Amino acid sequence: MATTMYRGTGRRKRSTARVIITPGSGRILVNGRDVENYFPVEIIRQQALSPLTETQLSGRVDVRVNVAGGGVSGQAGAIRHGIARALVEYDAGLRPTLKSAGMLTRDARKVERKKYGLKKARRAPQFSKR
Repeated sequence: MATTMYRGTGRRKRSTARVIITPGSGRILVNGRDVENYFPVEIIRQQALSPLTETQLSGRVDVRVNVAGGGVSGQAGAIRHGIARALVEYDAGLRPTLKSAGMLTRDARKVERKKYGLKKARRAPQFSKR
């Protein structure tokens, strides 16, 4: 029984998600756990699974995700990016829909490094005139 697998890698901030999509019943596993268990907050779960809802494939494909690094929001963004890339591999006709929604573009924003002489990346110490 050779099932076809479609892979996609997504990244955001410090998170990396490796996504595998197979035709199935709509089961979604993140690091071996159910998605509702891994992302208990509804908004973050919706963000992570938005490519599936955008393409109306949420009940027709099984998704397995391995995600590491970063926090909850970064991991959700990485999963979103990975699912979108895997869906384009699954069906190339979905590319215009996902591209217009901005899901194929990697979010390049990262935390700016702290500079010496400052309290944070841009926050300067309080100035006293006298």
